[in-house]
Amino acid sequence: MTQSSGVPLRVVSYNIHSQRDDTAALAEVVRAARPDVVVVQEGPRRFRWRQRSATLAESFGLVVAAGGLPSLGNLVLTSLRVRVLATRCQRFPLTPGRHLRGAAYAECVVGGGARFTVAGSHLSTDAAERPGQAALFKRDLDAASTPVIAAADLNEGPDGPAWATVARGLTDAAVATDRADRLTYSCTNPRRRIDALFVDPRITVVDYDVVDTPQTRRASDHFPVLVDLLLPTAD
Repeated sequence: MTQSSGVPLRVVSYNIHSQRDDTAALAEVVRAARPDVVVVQEGPRRFRWRQRSATLAESFGLVVAAGGLPSLGNLVLTSLRVRVLATRCQRFPLTPGRHLRGAAYAECVVGGGARFTVAGSHLSTDAAERPGQAALFKRDLDAASTPVIAAADLNEGPDGPAWATVARGLTDAAVATDRADRLTYSCTNPRRRIDALFVDPRITVVDYDVVDTPQTRRASDHFPVLVDLLLPTAD
């Protein structure tokens, strides 16, 4: 897809597997992508999470915009090109005996006037839990006052009900670029597309990639999703 005007924005969505893998490769992967925004799943969420989040962001050449423990490991990181206007975190209701899940949101501006809301989440591995979490995530996406960029590890593929809920009314960046066959999980045995990036229809998807390199196979159990966008300019 192409568009004659707009403000470019490069976004990475990345489940970093709680930094259990090769952290040097992880930093190399993100720095090589030169993103404006990185939406992290499975980021720091426990002991010294603020310091660890800042250290992670610094290793990427970015700063922390939103998330961490209040959003249960979801992080929004930005370059200095992006100005953050407001942030919030969300926690989904706990199902006893299962992991807490949540979401992080940041309202931003770039290019002197192109406003957008970036949101990140990581839904449950439990099929009974996911639809309700997806509905809560979608409720807040729909309430955003600026065009939305939603990045998530949905823990299910495009045929699942939670995926359908989040995707409703938004553009699936992989589908928009005819690359829905690119699988995101797992790095050792790619078999599923469970990591997604959706955008407001006012945002143009210029390019989409699932980055499969020797470095990404060492850095996490998920491949990063890399998307180039054009944001609508302010009226």
